[in-house]
Amino acid sequence: MGQSRKQAAHRPRRIIFNNDGDDVVYYSKPAPTAEEVLKLRTTPLLGSQVDTIFYSTTQGFPLFSHNTKVGEVFTCKEAMFADNVAGDLIAQGTDALQIMVDFCKKNRMELFWSMRMNDIHDAWGGDYSPYFFPKFKKDHPEYIMGTENDKPKHGGWTSVDYGEPEVREVAFGLIQEVCQNYDVDGIEMDFFRHPMFFRRASRGLPLGQEELDVMTGLVRRVRETADWQGKKRGRPMLVAARLPDSVQYCRGIGIDLETWLAEDLLDILVVTGYFQLSPWEHSVALGHGYDVPVYACLSESRIPGEAGKVRNSDESYRARAMNVWNAGADGVYMFNLFDPHSPLWWELGDPETLARLDKVYFPTLRGGADSAEFWLEGGAKLFNVPLLLPQDPLKLTPGTAESVSITVGDDPGRGMQPKVDLRLQVGNLADAEAIVAAANGMALAAGVLSGEWLEYAVEPHLVKRGENRLEITVRAGYDTPAMLRDVQLWVRYQTSS
Repeated sequence: MGQSRKQAAHRPRRIIFNNDGDDVVYYSKPAPTAEEVLKLRTTPLLGSQVDTIFYSTTQGFPLFSHNTKVGEVFTCKEAMFADNVAGDLIAQGTDALQIMVDFCKKNRMELFWSMRMNDIHDAWGGDYSPYFFPKFKKDHPEYIMGTENDKPKHGGWTSVDYGEPEVREVAFGLIQEVCQNYDVDGIEMDFFRHPMFFRRASRGLPLGQEELDVMTGLVRRVRETADWQGKKRGRPMLVAARLPDSVQYCRGIGIDLETWLAEDLLDILVVTGYFQLSPWEHSVALGHGYDVPVYACLSESRIPGEAGKVRNSDESYRARAMNVWNAGADGVYMFNLFDPHSPLWWELGDPETLARLDKVYFPTLRGGADSAEFWLEGGAKLFNVPLLLPQDPLKLTPGTAESVSITVGDDPGRGMQPKVDLRLQVGNLADAEAIVAAANGMALAAGVLSGEWLEYAVEPHLVKRGENRLEITVRAGYDTPAMLRDVQLWVRYQTSS
């Protein structure tokens, strides 16, 4: 079984589509049927580059939309959940997860059940939050990190504490139940939605070996039950995990990633979510060093305003995917993108297709220092990638060159000659001549000022595949403080777009 498990782990997956299961919770079709459910996010993907679906039924811990006996079934039909059909499907003798199993078997697609290990949508104070607060937490307030009026320093107050044996037992029971009752190809433990697991970490205190060991013990049990079920049915059941892309950050929240890899507990490693701490190459080298395929998670940007809109554009996703493929990752993992008609499902899984399409590159896509710090004391110190966002600007001092790196997956100087434009958003700037810009050591012609944006036409040969270094200087004599808020590098092959 070991060899067949490795073969299954290394099967090609161009795009993994993470479906958060809201298709049944916020259902709005005339009748709760499998066909209508699948039309929402799944059937239109046939023929695309999506080879694998990770389907989450988690609404909270331990609240789900599939027919669980270990946890609680989310059958609420109040307020915004009036169209929730999770209970209706179960009454018909099926459920959301079984519908996905049947669909994927019929269409020869791979299916993983995704369990969010500590989902806390009940903590955020949204209109939906009270409905997601489960009986388990009401009955056992001692298992969660705080109260609505006494919140912990880090994370959400409704996070369950995996230091409690009862919490770990419920988590294992939920996974074991799915392994036994559903013919899925694998299980994903999603530790990034949301990454808080131990009480000491929620208080800003360092964890010890004890916390690492109890979480590793849980993952060992998951590995064992997946292997047992795989032997029973005659084909492997894989185990995946979505995690922060830093061994040190993982340890800070209670995850001993290097031990998990060394003990062959994981078949697939998925990295990043709210923030990216390291270049993709770092995670690829780590996973591949243990013969574990690595998938880069591309989540939607939550940067507000126009900066976020551009980051969520097709051009931005293409650039991000191009960088993923160039880093040697095994595929692209899409999170919180649910439109099954988006052209991205037919583009992001093929670097040759991407090479001919327009893109926009950024130094930072989402998740600044505050995001990493929210979950872990000192997490902001672990960034090993550029941090430049409108909320984390770079102060420009007159006469001093500031350096910004931006990774580019295209090679504009070869083959097709795209149009390359550099856009700098600089606050408190009234004169384009005040800024001198250079790309990889070569000075650029003066930019054109439009509002807060300076725009430069860049000769394609000045941009290279991989890391590019921009130098930005406010000329001496300009005393008005200037802030570099954002950088965009556009590579356009279709100039009409």
